Amino acid sequence: MPLDEAAPQQPSGRPAAWSDLDAEAEDVTVAVMTASRLLMAVSARALSSIDDAVTLPQLRALVVLESCEPLKLAALASTLGVNPSTAMRMVDKLEAVGLVDRRANPENRREVVLRLTAAGRDVVEQVLAHRRAEIRTLVGRLPAEQREGLVPALQALIQAAGELAVDPVDEVRRTGGLVPNPLAPGGRDGLG
Repeated sequence: MPLDEAAPQQPSGRPAAWSDLDAEAEDVTVAVMTASRLLMAVSARALSSIDDAVTLPQLRALVVLESCEPLKLAALASTLGVNPSTAMRMVDKLEAVGLVDRRANPENRREVVLRLTAAGRDVVEQVLAHRRAEIRTLVGRLPAEQREGLVPALQALIQAAGELAVDPVDEVRRTGGLVPNPLAPGGRDGLG
């Protein structure tokens, strides 16, 4: 239902025609957006405590690589929802600071294959550990009955998101971005 700015407004600022369901959906939306900002702040703090030279978008690329390497540049771009040129610039910066290794695909020299370096893997592990610890502390402050309700509510939100809740591994498989790993026994990609 589109909002009509000329419609009479309730004290909450919502149009008078809104139903209780609309009001409840708006309350949930505001709460989820606020929680999202909180989680972004947690991620930013975790990242800045480990490596203040890496940005949140770059961390996201590192996490995708950690989940899916070795990975084609085009698949990384698709998974991140950016243009290949944007992904290439991001990889340039990550390679320059020693977090990503970029090589020509031995099976197709026109393709670039990416993987994390040991330093890149360390950054991901440390940031995720820091983020997990801070979230665990926040969750630990909640009364038990609120914690019990949080898991099913978050799982329902993830399920409702459907395709929007993209798992990097599933997205990479969908786009055909997996590259046989010449270092793994039998050239397997390690994803099963």
